Amino acid sequence: MPIPFSNIPANWKQPLYWVEVDPSKAGRPINRLAALLVGTMSSTGTGTPDIQVPIGRQMDADALFGQGSELARAFRAFFANNFSQELWALPLAEPTGGAAASGTVTVAAAPTEAGTIHLYIAGDHVPVNVAAGMVVNDVATAIADTINDDDDLPVTAAAAAAVVTLTAKWSGLTGNDITMRHNYFGTVGGEMLPPGLDLTYTPTNGLLAGGAGTPVMDTAIANLGEQEFEYVSMPYTDSTSLLAWETEYGFSDAGRWGWMRQHFGHVFSAKRGAYGDLITFGGTRNSGVVSVMGFELDSPSPSFEWSAAYTAKAGRALANDPARPLQTLHMESIKPASSHMQFNLLELNTLAGYGIATQRTLSDHVPMISRETTTYQVNSYGQGDDAYELVTTLATLARLLRDQRQLITSTFPRHKLANDGTRFGPGAAVCTPKSIKAVLIADYRSHEFLGLVEDADAFKKNLIVERDPVDQNRVNVLYPPDLINQLRIFAVLAQFRLQYNRGVDMEIIGTV
Repeated sequence: MPIPFSNIPANWKQPLYWVEVDPSKAGRPINRLAALLVGTMSSTGTGTPDIQVPIGRQMDADALFGQGSELARAFRAFFANNFSQELWALPLAEPTGGAAASGTVTVAAAPTEAGTIHLYIAGDHVPVNVAAGMVVNDVATAIADTINDDDDLPVTAAAAAAVVTLTAKWSGLTGNDITMRHNYFGTVGGEMLPPGLDLTYTPTNGLLAGGAGTPVMDTAIANLGEQEFEYVSMPYTDSTSLLAWETEYGFSDAGRWGWMRQHFGHVFSAKRGAYGDLITFGGTRNSGVVSVMGFELDSPSPSFEWSAAYTAKAGRALANDPARPLQTLHMESIKPASSHMQFNLLELNTLAGYGIATQRTLSDHVPMISRETTTYQVNSYGQGDDAYELVTTLATLARLLRDQRQLITSTFPRHKLANDGTRFGPGAAVCTPKSIKAVLIADYRSHEFLGLVEDADAFKKNLIVERDPVDQNRVNVLYPPDLINQLRIFAVLAQFRLQYNRGVDMEIIGTV
């Protein structure tokens, strides 16, 4: 009985027509590739900390995590860049004993004419209208009232004696990344202070300060269980938080890239910093599953929004094609540093060498991904290594392995194993190393057609499928895919001439 019936018994005697349905040859791999945003919720949120929850609308994020909270604003940045991805949140409670960041805006001089203060809080435009003759206390009150009228802002405001105190809506270090400034677009954009008005900021760098504490990740990560999340926005770049997620998504037995779990996935983050500070930071990390985008001190947008926007654009593109480079993908809703404060090409090139993902802003004033570098830089012996340098490498490999897993489990779900050359009837549920190898080669050629791998002939020569010499019920496979590469550099030698020498140059050209 070579035809492999699974349900119709061989001893069935009743007439006539009986059919069982087998879908094993019809299915194609289906991967949801969900995204996960990690962040702190505020005290006004109604959600449960440390428990992942699906989110489909901004209003749900606002209600569950607190309007204007770190996590709610991360969702706003994500939705601005990706409206189709399955999206979940992992809310974190404010750190125990933490402190909320704060800063002040001082009205140092009153306006002599009416006008508009073009204030920016965390990159959001907060226009404050003032009248001629308003005293400094009245201006401060108007600023505070306008800020408090916008529940989406990440701060609350209080005015006293011409000073507006801004306080983050949650406690923790990330509140220190909230910016305060005015006239972001300058006179070219029609933004200037009303005549006579003067504003000063404390701290003078325009960032809130005094935020302390980082959420503990252990329970939240454990509660993820075996649920798959392919793209994770994790905005905390302290060593403890990064190590926790590097371990969860790592290659060890217990990691999501490990052989036991096989969930795969990528972690994205972002870090504000000066050029030298980012280089120093890059030298402290080395993970192929984590990509941290560096951005300039002058950017008004906070790190948790950069992280969410980066994750959203990367996930949207990699879900379509994991092998295409992410360069030129714009991160909408993110405000870059002023042009004279942006990293130059030399700095960007060096940062990429230190495991920092880079971004650039051109004439449209919207930052775009330049190179999706991971923090991986050296091998286990500390030698320079580029195996996992780019996000696309593991993204492509994850696609291949998931597809292969679906193929093998569908093609050989309940098969017997025999040596090559064994004679058995057509259609029998028997496989051999050679038949398995043929399936893997055919699968590789289909992925070559999709533009994910190359050089099928070399793959065929290096592919090894053999029975285990000790366990005769086990097949061992050496799977050597040649992952397709990306066009990232187009170098041209412009070897010009003022005029071709017809007798010499054309003779040389004719021999080519």
